[in-house]
This record gives sequence, C-alpha cells and structure tokens, in this order.
Amino acid sequence: MRESRLLAILLVLPALAMVLALFVYPLGLSLVSAFASKDGQWTLGNFAKTLELYSLDIGFTLLMVAISTALIGSFAAAIGGYLTLGENAQAVALLRWLYRWPLFIPFIVAAQCMRTFLAKNGLMNNAFDSLGLIDLPNAVGLLDWRGIVVTFVWKQTPFVTLLVAGAMATLDRSTIEAARNLGAGRLRILIEIVLPQVAPVMAVGLILSFVTMLSVLSVPVMISGGAPTMITVDMAFRINSYGDYGVANALGFISYAMTGAVAWFYLRRGVAGGGRL
Repeated sequence: MRESRLLAILLVLPALAMVLALFVYPLGLSLVSAFASKDGQWTLGNFAKTLELYSLDIGFTLLMVAISTALIGSFAAAIGGYLTLGENAQAVALLRWLYRWPLFIPFIVAAQCMRTFLAKNGLMNNAFDSLGLIDLPNAVGLLDWRGIVVTFVWKQTPFVTLLVAGAMATLDRSTIEAARNLGAGRLRILIEIVLPQVAPVMAVGLILSFVTMLSVLSVPVMISGGAPTMITVDMAFRINSYGDYGVANALGFISYAMTGAVAWFYLRRGVAGGGRL
C-alpha cells in the first residue's frame, strides 16, 4: 500500500512542479509586489497611483466584460434553444455547423479580422453600401468600445453555446413535450422550462468567459487604440514603458478581485443550492 502511494505521488510530482513553477509562484510574486515599493517596503502607494491614473479604465474594463457576458449568455441561450427546440432540420444543421467556427480562432486573429471587418472602409460597411443600406463616405466604423464588445461576443458565444446546448440535449424531453401539448410556445418553453434546468451549466460557461475576456490584451489593443481602454493594456504599458511592475501588479490584483467576486457569487449560490452548481 505504501509503495503504491509513493508511486502515485511520484507520478503527480512533475505536473505539480510545473503548476507551482509556472502558475502559483508567479501569482504569489505578483500579489506580493503589488504591496511593495521599489525599495522593498510594504506600501499601498501602488494602489493609490493605480486609482489615480487608471480608475476610469478599471470601470471601463468591468463594463465591457459585463456587457459582453450578458450578450454572450443571451445569444448562447437563443442558439442552444433553437438547436434543442427548432423544428426546421436544415436550419438546425446549418446553425450547428456555423456557430462553432470561432472556437478555433485565437483572440489575436479574431481581433485582426474584426479590425478589418468593422473599420469605416471595412467589409461590413462595404457590404451595407453595396446593398444600398448606407452611404460609404458617411459611414462610421466600430473600432471603439463597440468593436471590443462585438469581438468578445463573437469569440466566446460558441464556447458557452457548446456547454449550454450539450446540457439542453440531456434534458428529459417529456417535460418539453408536455408543455407543447398544453399549448406553450417555444419561447415560453425555453424561458420557463429549459433555461432554469441548464442555468448552472450556463453560469460555469459565463464565469469562464468573464475571466477569459478580462485577461485578453490583443482585442483592446487592436480594436480600440484610444482612451479609456482595458486594464490589460495599462499593465503592458506600465511594464514596457516604465518598468513599473508595482502598478502593473496592482492592476493585476484588481483583476483578481473582479474574478474572485464572480467566483464567490457562484460558489455562494452553489452552497445555498445544496452543492448543486
């Protein structure tokens, strides 16, 4: 028994060492340096400077991620609901094939594609101009906060939809058929019967998307070059321009606090529900 336990520990040690070296140690170091001055003294000066310079960007970041998360949840529910309740087999098959494509595209590639698509003379406005919907010389591009939201939603919706649609596919169809027999429409069935049963799965997907979007650098850099911007851009700027790891890590600590608050809310909800996350 002792030999088997020792063997199990030896098998786990390489993976554990990688996690400690590449994730836990850098995380701990960044958290400590956020509260340390350049001479090694404990201080809150980094946070005071962060709030003085970047309080608007912190609020902007939270707003962008919150709006994107809400839209992702709405689109994931709509797509998953149609895949589950849709009656047009061809439309369901086409949607099932199309919605997954952004899953395989990295954020930096998605940002570059959207930069070309959403520009004033980009593909979107040119397509609208060819259809006679807008006048191209007077068109307005979306390379601002709207472009950030569009890119986040387009990139992350398939991930959440995949989880939600999979959860919907495992539901007991008898309740859905009973609701149909009583005259309930698809929208009412989706809102009152299907979504409450898959809400825990959707919550997991939305939390993971929230954390992912909060850590993305390429999208705000490539889509919106103006101010305000997201705190990932500020972190890169403080390090590359000033070598100021204290303020950069203070911004990182604030992002940890944002994700921690979301995780706490989710875990608290799971505990209140008797562990059914």
